[in-house]
Amino acid sequence: MLTPPRPPIVAVALAASLALGACGGGDSVEVSVKPSFVGTVKTTTYDGVTDDLLTAGLGRSGLASAVAPTLSAVPTAAELRRLAIHSSYRGLVDTTTNGGYGVFYGPNVDAAGVVGSGEGRIAGTETITFSDDGSGQRNVTLMVQVPAGFDPAQPCIVTATSSGSRGVYGAISTGEWGLKRGCAVAYTDKGTGSAPHDLAADTVPLIDGTRSASATAGAQAAFRAALSATDLTAFNAATPNRFAFKHAHSQRNPEKDWGNFTLQAVEFAFWVLNERYGQTLVTGAHERRIRPENTIVIASSVSNGGGAAIAAAEIDRAGLIDGVAVAEPAIEMPPNPGVTVRRGITAQPTIGKTLVDFTTYANLYQSCAALSPQVAGTPGAAFVVTAFATNRCASLKAKGLLTASTTTAQADEALQKLRDYGWEPEAAVLHASHAAFEIASAVSVTFANALSRASVKDHLCGYSFGATTPQGVPTALATAAVLPLFATGNGVPPSAGVQLINNLSPGAPLRDLFSFSPSTLVQDFNLDGALCLRDLIGGTGPTARALQAGVDETRRSGRLGGKPALIVHGRDDALLPVNHTSRPYTAMSKTVEGANSKLSYIEVANAQHFDGFIGLPAVLPGYDTRYVPLHLYLFRALDAMYAHLKNGTALPPSQVVRTLPRGGTPGSAPALTAANVPAISAAPQNADAITMSGTTLSVPD
Repeated sequence: MLTPPRPPIVAVALAASLALGACGGGDSVEVSVKPSFVGTVKTTTYDGVTDDLLTAGLGRSGLASAVAPTLSAVPTAAELRRLAIHSSYRGLVDTTTNGGYGVFYGPNVDAAGVVGSGEGRIAGTETITFSDDGSGQRNVTLMVQVPAGFDPAQPCIVTATSSGSRGVYGAISTGEWGLKRGCAVAYTDKGTGSAPHDLAADTVPLIDGTRSASATAGAQAAFRAALSATDLTAFNAATPNRFAFKHAHSQRNPEKDWGNFTLQAVEFAFWVLNERYGQTLVTGAHERRIRPENTIVIASSVSNGGGAAIAAAEIDRAGLIDGVAVAEPAIEMPPNPGVTVRRGITAQPTIGKTLVDFTTYANLYQSCAALSPQVAGTPGAAFVVTAFATNRCASLKAKGLLTASTTTAQADEALQKLRDYGWEPEAAVLHASHAAFEIASAVSVTFANALSRASVKDHLCGYSFGATTPQGVPTALATAAVLPLFATGNGVPPSAGVQLINNLSPGAPLRDLFSFSPSTLVQDFNLDGALCLRDLIGGTGPTARALQAGVDETRRSGRLGGKPALIVHGRDDALLPVNHTSRPYTAMSKTVEGANSKLSYIEVANAQHFDGFIGLPAVLPGYDTRYVPLHLYLFRALDAMYAHLKNGTALPPSQVVRTLPRGGTPGSAPALTAANVPAISAAPQNADAITMSGTTLSVPD
């Protein structure tokens, strides 16, 4: 792991005459020094009318529109930025009015929650750079947005590390809170990103999303697969029309440094702010006016970005972070966290597994479980290919991984296995949509590659990434689809026309969804690939050992240094189950920090991982009737943390928030009201309070 960064500041005593406008006498100033990891810096000013920080000029209405912004034949950086903000915001937030957009949250809802009639555009500056270690291979994007309303007399910074495997705009919906509050927002893509290396054309993305020939880009490439010319030629001859993605194929295990990159984003923000607001000295340097001791800094974000915020708080040795407020964080637990989680009177049998562990488990069983009569008619069930899912159940039985004899009984057994492995019963209705959209397989493949530091040429477990025909045959992705991948992709194929491909499908490579398993010779969602990924978790071969070593580099300690922290998580989360993430982390952190712990855990009933799915009522009817927006509770947690740090307001204690689903007809649920989304309580009832006793966290039913 990188050495935890310290402030790149040199305290320099200068005579008063060296500071422009300084008073006489023995005054001294502290000079702001550019962090050593910062490369070329570019700053753009947005007027808040034609373009802006939050909506890229689209405003509230444009973000709500399902019609994406248009692009030129060769997209400009400004066009790609606009499309990236549109797709990232909509990918994370429900932008339907009935779902609460424009009423409870959204660009037109101000920091006090007052709904306005405007478009919510925010003027300010955006400064972007690469963090590099000198090799030209790391090139992690850092970005700082400073709203025009920033007050240097009351400075604040909020982090918005990218969600999932997205690029630098991948947590713009978190940045919204900070921008409306007048805070600078510190973003980083944390070494992931949506724009790949097109191996056939040998083109790579630049920091602004535009593409360049690899040789021309040189050290300015946002990502280039580490392949020699000979390797690239051989790769393209054997497996043409493939892509390498930064998260999966950088061979750097970026997750181990997500906390460091988040801290670097904060350091960069301090430097940017002092370049703008610090007094200019006769030397041309700037005074370090805005410092950690006079600035409120909140580490925030969602999902992987939320996990990065927690990692940053754990390793913060320089006092850069004052508090943490995150939603649905991905947190890698130690092998034996030494804690117990109880729901009601029942101790949870399986807790604290790592993401690559529980996603590879889901990848085995979700598609079969989707056929259980217990989850019939759930959102996305219509998209599950019944024949292939039936084959998956039968193949699991043939491999000895299920014991039941009929498809129905096998599906019920698979569903029970998921419950026993840590998924809450409320998450059962989500397995069908997750299986249909290949979520577990996509995450499993990406993280297995990343953690084991696999090269794209390794084709880990026979997988590769590329476009396919409607019949699933690998083909070239149209140039018009390649050029905007920075904006349209999410960094974890299947995404934006790039599919998962099973190179080992008998006869010829096929799209993973349609492929045949070599050992079964049937279309069973590539059980052999899923088993290969699963075997890496406890295997003894060199790749398995590499993955296990990579996992060990990402485990968290729970030691937040007494920093106040709020975690909000949806009880129904089927991607990052609460029994593997927020619940055991809370228990561990409170155990290791004891009386010094200032962590509160807020579990939101009837909330899950993908608010964006709620906003697709025509595609996924039933999400709208069942689920409330977790995004709103992240903003409430940020409000609470800001009030605590600024005014000393007590943080809410750990609790379950009892929300009320909207109900109605799937696909046309009634509008969200205040009754659906009650506030986080300052004094929860005993029946709602989450408590610790010894090393046991008790969560009420």
